[in-house]
Amino acid sequence: MKVHQLYRKQTLNLSLEQAWQFFSSPFFLNQITPDFFHVEILSAVPEDIYAGLMISYQMKAVGGLPMAWLSEVSHCQTHQYFIYQQREGPFKFWSHEVRLTPAAEGVIIEDIVFYTMPWLIIGEWLHSLLIGKRLQQIFDTRSRYLEQRWGLSVASST
Repeated sequence: MKVHQLYRKQTLNLSLEQAWQFFSSPFFLNQITPDFFHVEILSAVPEDIYAGLMISYQMKAVGGLPMAWLSEVSHCQTHQYFIYQQREGPFKFWSHEVRLTPAAEGVIIEDIVFYTMPWLIIGEWLHSLLIGKRLQQIFDTRSRYLEQRWGLSVASST
């Protein structure tokens, strides 16, 4: 089983409070992702997220086919970070940490994603053929949107 990682870091010109309100809300997902990735939130989501919160989605990320995704906010420290993990969905494992750090220029936003593919060799083949590129597109679109909205100071990815 291969563990894949995505890492993104941006410094944005907004306050820590603004960053938390934006990034901790799933209601902005369609704004920060490409057109092919459409998310519909199916469950009630409170104004403030918390550890243990479950969120049910339907996504259309591959060929417009609907996919169910259930995520849990597994860890949450207000204004610092949150981690959501897939409980049901297309990946064998998915964990996405969003970390916010105050900086002189605004706020440093870090996305740290670990995931594994289902179906062993077939899953890895699909990852190399399509899924890996799609995930890069999603995070590239997110980065461009954030740059346009709040001005980018520093960007890096691996």
